[in-house]
Amino acid sequence: MSRLINEVETAVIKDIRYRIRGSVFLPGDEGYAEKCKVYNAMIQKSPGMIIQCADAADVIAAVNFGRENSLPVAVRGGGHNGGGLGTCDDGLVIDLSGIKYVRVDPEEKTVRVGGGNLWGEVDHATHAFGLAVPAGVVSTTGVGGLTLGGGIGYLSRKYGLSIDNLLEADVVLADGTIVTAAKEKHADLFWAIRGGGGNFGIVISFKFQAYPVENVYGGPTLWPIEKTKEIMEWYHQFINNAPDELNGFFATFIVPGPPFPQTLHNKKCCGVIWCYVGNMEKAKEVFQPVLALNPVFQHLGAMPYPSIQTLFDGMFPPGLQWYWRSDFFNELGPEAREKNLEFGLRIPTTLSQMHLYPVSGLAGRVAGDDTAWAYRDAKYAGVIVGVDPDPANAEKITRWCRDYWEAVHPYSSGGAYPNFMMDEGQERVRASYKGNYERLTKIKKKYDPDNFFSINQNILPQGKG
Repeated sequence: MSRLINEVETAVIKDIRYRIRGSVFLPGDEGYAEKCKVYNAMIQKSPGMIIQCADAADVIAAVNFGRENSLPVAVRGGGHNGGGLGTCDDGLVIDLSGIKYVRVDPEEKTVRVGGGNLWGEVDHATHAFGLAVPAGVVSTTGVGGLTLGGGIGYLSRKYGLSIDNLLEADVVLADGTIVTAAKEKHADLFWAIRGGGGNFGIVISFKFQAYPVENVYGGPTLWPIEKTKEIMEWYHQFINNAPDELNGFFATFIVPGPPFPQTLHNKKCCGVIWCYVGNMEKAKEVFQPVLALNPVFQHLGAMPYPSIQTLFDGMFPPGLQWYWRSDFFNELGPEAREKNLEFGLRIPTTLSQMHLYPVSGLAGRVAGDDTAWAYRDAKYAGVIVGVDPDPANAEKITRWCRDYWEAVHPYSSGGAYPNFMMDEGQERVRASYKGNYERLTKIKKKYDPDNFFSINQNILPQGKG
């Protein structure tokens, strides 16, 4: 048992076990080691206690237990966080994975989702009604983490970020009370959780606006890595003048194997992964300028929306080694393109990659202070990821990622998309919210004055930073 939990009276631990409808795990308990695992295997921590909550009452009890016993508290939704901020050493992990439900209202075109759901579960439920909610690009991502940090994905140019489509949220606060945040009630909290992460409470229920999206037209188009500068320059002009219905993120990576043709296996490439949600009869016409660039591989076609969301799930199962660095970018000038080619040629392992996600279209037309997510004027959210299954390669992928970031950071807009950050310190957090940071500190002081929710991309309460 951990030092901190060992200091808690046996009767108190027995009481919390009794009051929790879900499960309580202590070191040595059956299942504890498995519950310690997070998506990024580079993060290995040993919590003093894990409470897997089954409902709102469990979350309230867990928050009260952590506060009353002065424990560090980490909150875990889908467990997908790159920096491993859903766990901690010695303290308490409040695990939401038992709070899962998806209720679709086809008349209102809304969907209510539990705090522990993954996006693939939401896509499965909404697709039956011909609907979708803007989310990410990997279906195993947790709804809570992705949404609270912003939510960039295939539908962002047409329908905005996930936070732009959040209608309300049920939030358990640091004092153990529960409130519903929406535009007309607790409006300050509602503003803050749309981009401010898990700083203000634990969201146990989300209500989203959904849209008629059944089939999309898309897939990858690839070129040799040596064409990175040329394709990147073309992409910048093309995507920022494209109709909102067309989205596509730019990437450099190593072709992993099937289903790609054998001639490309283990070859370094640049490419764009497309998603078009407009009139399917016009799709081929829309992609004519893309195909005119003679990609060495293209696999464009119509598919159900959940299919494009799961396109890369198999490449990135839980348990790999990950290291992330991120920046926003306004331009992809000659110097930046040169650095991207240089480090694209040096990709260290098959799964390591660089992505640029557009923040244009509708997502870019939202005012920078309408939500906590400040970088609406950026053109891209960029992320560099070093990924490999072998712990022996952890240093290699980390070094490549850091060196790459240091090389391109001078050409960036400054801050980073919080969902793509490791634990990088207070100044990086502040930079990622620009002029919204001070307002966030005031709201933090109101709802969490003692910084109970601190294991995150932490926003300090006003007066403490």
